[in-house]
Amino acid sequence: MKKVLIIGASGKIGRLLTEKLNDDTEFSPVALFRSEDQKDFFEKLGVEYKIISLEDSIDVIFNAMVSTDAIIFTAGSGGKTGYDKTLAIDLDGAVKAMDAAEQAGVKRFVMVSALNTDKREAWNDSGIKPYYIAKHYADRVLKSSDLDYTIMRPGRLVDDAGTGKITTTNPAANKSVPREDVASLIVEVLKQDDTIGRVIEFNQGDTPIQEAIKGI
Repeated sequence: MKKVLIIGASGKIGRLLTEKLNDDTEFSPVALFRSEDQKDFFEKLGVEYKIISLEDSIDVIFNAMVSTDAIIFTAGSGGKTGYDKTLAIDLDGAVKAMDAAEQAGVKRFVMVSALNTDKREAWNDSGIKPYYIAKHYADRVLKSSDLDYTIMRPGRLVDDAGTGKITTTNPAANKSVPREDVASLIVEVLKQDDTIGRVIEFNQGDTPIQEAIKGI
């Protein structure tokens, strides 16, 4: 059974992913989040958890990664904080997690990024340009690392029930994808080693997730 550390487990995608991995006999999730008041959800699931902040030192993050087999980075500063936190969490926090993973010898690293992260021409009209800048450079650092990475770039996230179907063919920026389907895709990515070294851009679509990522 593979132990999977979920960074940002208290977020919407993180909670859905924790539940899915906890129900899957191949995985044992470990939830990582920053606040003591977020622990009840994970205690009720009977899931191991670690309370640290991505603004802590690399050594602290490293200690949380020891003896894990894979890392999912789905953390974010959130829309209610300033762009200083976007830099601290979405960029520097992500890079510190990569550095810590390399030091801990954890090769598998799955990054939840965003559609259009590589398209600078689209950032100005987004209203959240600093967020895209942070994601862009975090992805660049990950691609230049020695980690066995997969970068996932969903479109606009919604809380609708998952359909289990996506499209990876020219996903439009103005389309959406349920967070539940993002979590389901992460599980499949962990199961398929041929997704290593790949960037997966996607939205809700008509192709079952398992089939969709085989064609990437």
